[in-house]
Amino acid sequence: MSDSYGAFAVHIASWAPLTALAASLFIVWWLATGRFSAAILDRPKSRSLHEVPVPRTGGLGVHAGALLALGVISPALPAALWIAFAIMLLISFLDDIRGVAPAWRLLVHIGACALFAATVLGSYGPLVIVAAALLCAWMANLYNFMDGSDGLAGGMAVAGFSFYGAAACLSGNVEFALVNFSIAAAALGFLVFNFHPARIFLGDVGSVPLGFLSAALGILGWLQRDWSWWYPALVFGPFIVDASVTLARRLLRLEKIWQAHRDHYYQRLVRMGWGHRKTALVEYVAMVASGAAALLGLMLPATGQSAMLAAMALAYFSLIVLIELRWQRYQALNRS
Repeated sequence: MSDSYGAFAVHIASWAPLTALAASLFIVWWLATGRFSAAILDRPKSRSLHEVPVPRTGGLGVHAGALLALGVISPALPAALWIAFAIMLLISFLDDIRGVAPAWRLLVHIGACALFAATVLGSYGPLVIVAAALLCAWMANLYNFMDGSDGLAGGMAVAGFSFYGAAACLSGNVEFALVNFSIAAAALGFLVFNFHPARIFLGDVGSVPLGFLSAALGILGWLQRDWSWWYPALVFGPFIVDASVTLARRLLRLEKIWQAHRDHYYQRLVRMGWGHRKTALVEYVAMVASGAAALLGLMLPATGQSAMLAAMALAYFSLIVLIELRWQRYQALNRS
């Protein structure tokens, strides 16, 4: 009897990603077209890439779809993950509604991430806990920074969490794989309405918790030995490289890094005439290539993994140099 019940539970759980997709599609559609669509709008500013007000509540649909699916799976995840996620979601929704000072917002992010890190990495010592908390907070904000072009953040969520799920499958952790596939499926439902021309945006309530989950689930997958320490960084490499290099450039120029800007590499591509659609499609290629290289790397010996990481670092460096050169040429033509 217990074996039959277990098989039935696994069968039901296997439908969780489809549940997430269906729920996300319906809820995001309602948020984009229903009465609530005009309640919280992202109005164009001087540094925006869009020209008309767009609802910024799509993240609510993503999270609702994913959480509904996770309710079907009932995964054995740490309570601290849910608490930190809830804190991230609430402070981000408040920021979408009325705005929260950057310093207070960052303080809440670090506090939530520290709670998670201290709970799951308590035996690794304070230095590892602090580093992990800062990493999670950076990923949460990084994801928010990169949510500035139609289809970009939603596409990264689909690709990133799908590759998390694939690696978990290869390691035999089916439950954890379904968790990640469900998040990817919920993001796909949102992407239907966010691909150019976007009818709805993630908002902070969508991007910040997704960024946190990319780091937190990456840590959990490493702790469970589903993947190596470098795997999450390479899977989400397109976002990490763009945001981190852009931050470094702005710090070197002594700019106010908390202020909105249009200096990310993806923003430069849009401004150079690629547009939202072409930029998103090219970024998707980079996302899939980076994720596929990471998945392949898990099957290689240590020396092969080192060579693969070096090759990917060289590829990203080459792309950065290429875009920098084209950007300088574009600026020179506009000045003349």
